[in-house]
Amino acid sequence: MNIIQETVQAVVKKAVAIAPDAWMPGGKPDPMIARTNGLIGAPISRLDGPQKVQGRARFAAEFPMEGMVYAALVYSTIPKGRIATIDTDAAQSAPGVVLVMTHENAPKMKPMPLFMSKAKAAGGDDLPVLQDDKVHWNGQPIAIVLAETQDQADHAAALVGVTYDTESATTSFAAAKAKGTEPGTFQGEPLKMEIGDAEAALAAAPHRVDLRYTTPRHNHNAIELHAATLAWKDDELTIHDASQGVAHMAWSMAQVFGLDEKQVHVTSPFVGGGFGGKTLWRHQVLAAAASKLAGRPVRLTLSREGVYRVVGGRTLTEQRVAIGAQADGHFDALIHTGVVAMTAHNNLPEPFVLPTRSAYAAGNIKLDVETATVDMLANTFMRAPGEAVGTFALESAIDELAHEMKMDPIELRIRNEPEKDPTTGTPFSSRHIVEAYRAGAERFGWSERNATPGSRREGEWLIGVGCATATYPYHRMPGGAARITLTQDGHAKVEVAAHEMGMGTATAQTQVTAERLGLPMEKVQFCHGDSRFPGVVLAGGSQQSASIGSAVMAAQHELIVELLKLAGKESPLHSLKPDEVEGRDGGLGKLDAPDRFESYVDILAGAGRDELVVEAKAPPPLEVQHWSMHSHGAMFCEVRVNEVTGETRVSRFLGSFDCGRILNAKTASSQFRGGIVMGLGLALMEETQFDERNGRIMNPSLAEYHVPVHMDVPEIDVMWTDIPDPHSPMGAHGVGEIGITGVGAAVANAVFNACGKRVRDLPITLDKLM
Repeated sequence: MNIIQETVQAVVKKAVAIAPDAWMPGGKPDPMIARTNGLIGAPISRLDGPQKVQGRARFAAEFPMEGMVYAALVYSTIPKGRIATIDTDAAQSAPGVVLVMTHENAPKMKPMPLFMSKAKAAGGDDLPVLQDDKVHWNGQPIAIVLAETQDQADHAAALVGVTYDTESATTSFAAAKAKGTEPGTFQGEPLKMEIGDAEAALAAAPHRVDLRYTTPRHNHNAIELHAATLAWKDDELTIHDASQGVAHMAWSMAQVFGLDEKQVHVTSPFVGGGFGGKTLWRHQVLAAAASKLAGRPVRLTLSREGVYRVVGGRTLTEQRVAIGAQADGHFDALIHTGVVAMTAHNNLPEPFVLPTRSAYAAGNIKLDVETATVDMLANTFMRAPGEAVGTFALESAIDELAHEMKMDPIELRIRNEPEKDPTTGTPFSSRHIVEAYRAGAERFGWSERNATPGSRREGEWLIGVGCATATYPYHRMPGGAARITLTQDGHAKVEVAAHEMGMGTATAQTQVTAERLGLPMEKVQFCHGDSRFPGVVLAGGSQQSASIGSAVMAAQHELIVELLKLAGKESPLHSLKPDEVEGRDGGLGKLDAPDRFESYVDILAGAGRDELVVEAKAPPPLEVQHWSMHSHGAMFCEVRVNEVTGETRVSRFLGSFDCGRILNAKTASSQFRGGIVMGLGLALMEETQFDERNGRIMNPSLAEYHVPVHMDVPEIDVMWTDIPDPHSPMGAHGVGEIGITGVGAAVANAVFNACGKRVRDLPITLDKLM
């Protein structure tokens, strides 16, 4: 971004920030906020549940195609260099083999459009895909084999012989840092920020901590493996994908193959977990190219090892957190800086300073993320990128300061509660974290905590408790749109290019749409997961509910406009304006006059219409620049540490959340708990073993990369304030990522309270406690 663009962007942001509330989306509260006794918030079971347990829900690797062949990939074994020779004779002669494609016979393709470089770009890196003999990381796909069965493809892939001319590679984080670091940017904006002189304020503060924390690499492990089933028909490509962005995928694949995006049709009706990793990676491009060469449909399902080789994860971080405080606990200085590893082929540094921007008031603030370039697989988004690991460092440091000052850690946090956003100066749209802390502390029994580490035991088990703040921003990305079809029998169908990844999107949005239109749920069909539907809605950043909600609001307004046009002079609705009516009881009615009502069936029948179709776009998401908008939570953890073995067991966990209005109590509870479980893995076990000698991931399986199982997880209690944000659609904030944030620190702080040992390097394994 050049200086002119930066200046224009700054002027626009300032204008939006100071504009009247009424000019903003959300300046007038969504009418659904006032409806407190309807469908919104009800604990309704997921509508797709029966399909899944009966095996009727088709995932990406389950779509049948006539004449389909199966694919397997061959991966490089060096971190950098060139392919000297590649011998495919044995593979091509193996039983069932249809095609072996390498850089020597691959069709011409453009690089994948790098994620966030364009509105619909979804590529994980910007390198050529099988267009030359270059190797950029250890595990890069260098060939694809197609065969009649998966076993035949896997066997043939193992027969491909490769020799390399190796080149000097930077695979050590220390070596990368020694070569120099670069300032990090995230979503086009710098991560460096300074307010006042934080270093001087830290030095002058009567109480201070200045600490270093580290977090390791993490890999994606969604239960559904990444897969694509696809076929060409002339110059049109159909892809059944496991995708968090069907519209993004269609546009990006069109760019790779030189097509119009309308020539690429992507479906993804069900996704078995995404967490930021299911966008566009090399396997979809390779499968499509091989299908074009072979003239047959292809199914490519990555093995678990293949996911580790092809799909990026969370990168490692080194963080410094320094806090200077007065005797009453108020912060004079708040410093959060550090370095992350990144490749030269994308721009997704782990933005660990994001939670520090808005969490606490401080007189002086210093934030910075530097990047060091490593020859490795490009990293990417992973649940709560930045916040998940940033809150570990920040909230651990606050606990350490509270212990040094002999102050209750909850009270220390509350004393530094900001009245407005500390770094932007914008007002909070809604912030009730103090209420969440108070309610959570009472339910958890925080008052019974003994602040002296090691003071509570049961036999050889030391017991401790800890807390931490969870935070994640409200997002609503541009491009939301929706289509509503109202039929003569009073049913409504909503179509949005959104996604159902197991979080209950279809259920919650059916509830909201039914309430908005005044229909029972059984008369509303919510359609998603198809690039031919309206909208550019990414299932990421906990923003999908807001994007869909805003788009459906706009479409409902258009629907009302058109229905009022159809209502004749004899209609009770005649001469009414759109803002004077609401959807209720299967039709439209005047807001303050129950008798002025007409059903959808009667309106369409009176106009002689079988159906009415409307489509509308959501307004630009200016609210995120006008207000500071966030989900919050107070995390409480109890652990038991074995004095003999160092084994750590989480025995209790409570999350008390402030996420605006909850749309579905059952699915939201599941999201909160799922995030906490993932946070327990981050705290206690997850770590990608990266061999810094050759840049290879050494534990690419669930046998060696440990994630929590049932025996690792206690009963998790969740609660929430349920206070609507008056400036967001439905009054809701995202709940998909908030659950993982703060968990690492809550566990680490509880471990310290139990045994007196501070672990500042995740994961908290028993060797660090013995």
